[in-house]
Amino acid sequence: MRHTLRLSLLAAMLAVSTACVTINIYFPAAAAEKAADRIIDEVWQLREGAAAQPANGERQ
Repeated sequence: MRHTLRLSLLAAMLAVSTACVTINIYFPAAAAEKAADRIIDEVWQLREGAAAQPANGERQ
C-alpha cells in the first residue's frame, strides 16, 4: 500500500515537471509575443470598426 502511494506520487511529480518543460519548449517567448501582438491588433481593428458605426445600430 505504502509502496503504491510513493510510486503514484513520483509518477504525478514526474508528469507535472514534464508538462512544464513541454510548455516552455512548444511556446517560446518570441512566438507567444508575436501571437499576442496579432490578437491585440485584431481587437483594436474590431473596436475601431464598431466605433465607426452608429450606436443605435442604424446604417449611415
